[in-house]
Amino acid sequence: MNDFPDRRRVLTERLAEYEVDGFLTVDPAHVAWLTGFSGSNAGAIIASDGQSAISTDGRYTVQAGKQAPDVPLVSARNTGAALLERAPQMGVTRLGIESDLLTLAAYEDLKSKTPAAVELVATEGFVGKQRVVKSEGELTALREVALIAVRAFEDMLAAEVVVPGRTERQVAAELEYRMRMHGADRPSFDTIVASGPNSAKPHHGAEDRVIEAGDLVTIDFGAYSGGYNSDMTRTLFAGGAQAAPAKAREIYNVVLESQLAGIDAAVAGASLVDVDGVCRKVISDAGYGEYFVHSTGHGIGIEVHELPFAAQTGKGHLAEGMTLTIEPGIYIPGFGGVRIEDTLVITSEAPEIITPLPKPSA
Repeated sequence: MNDFPDRRRVLTERLAEYEVDGFLTVDPAHVAWLTGFSGSNAGAIIASDGQSAISTDGRYTVQAGKQAPDVPLVSARNTGAALLERAPQMGVTRLGIESDLLTLAAYEDLKSKTPAAVELVATEGFVGKQRVVKSEGELTALREVALIAVRAFEDMLAAEVVVPGRTERQVAAELEYRMRMHGADRPSFDTIVASGPNSAKPHHGAEDRVIEAGDLVTIDFGAYSGGYNSDMTRTLFAGGAQAAPAKAREIYNVVLESQLAGIDAAVAGASLVDVDGVCRKVISDAGYGEYFVHSTGHGIGIEVHELPFAAQTGKGHLAEGMTLTIEPGIYIPGFGGVRIEDTLVITSEAPEIITPLPKPSA
């Protein structure tokens, strides 16, 4: 996949939308997405009509040369400042910067090093909005990394790892090991294994709690490979559904119904608010609305959480080529919780589920 020149071309074609004639980002994810250079100090990129340059420090110049051979490279310790110096040579007088991604200190540093002939112009979502519809190459990468996580989870289930007597931390380690063995560079994020009352905490993590028979065990995990992430969640019953309290089985089935309804609603043209509302209505109608404490879903790509967002405050509509997670949940403090999550690719027809793990009713 070499979409990088096209991405930079489209970006520079959009400069007029923001009333700028150049653009600078120091966000590592955006530098990687626009150039292919993924060093841990990804530095910065500046782009204007027909011109671009990247900057990194001396530790990464060889890597940058290999990953982004078609982009001029400036080696410097202060990467943003080095590219600001090039702006006048590139004919840039109004330079867009990502104000939504810069700290105040970073902005003040850039401002202090901006040549007098150049004006910094705050922009928001410049690259993020361009990333929201994925190319075919990106979708292929996302399908592949999702299957890495799926296969790792299937292996873990076959090995009967999630059983009473194991700790949350042991389960997380087993799953992350298997993701790496199937080709992941690393987990997309710290794996969540939340058992029993811990499952009532949406972002619990994984601790030394010993899993007990009848526990709800929520496992939220993803793999990272080739610059892209996956994200999915399954909730299991330790010792089998028959060992769980009736209330646990009830909320599981409500969440499953909500999640399936959300998947059905996630079609091209659908409002993101409406997709969230479909999931929320199922849970509210069952009497658990106060326990659904987060939004329904998010896009995924080079970052785990990116546009679009299906939420009560969501903006816009779904379009073909977008990705979206559907992950409703119920979290009852002191008792436990359930979340079920799949990642979808929005198509011209029904959405494509790229995390095809079973999720039977309880």
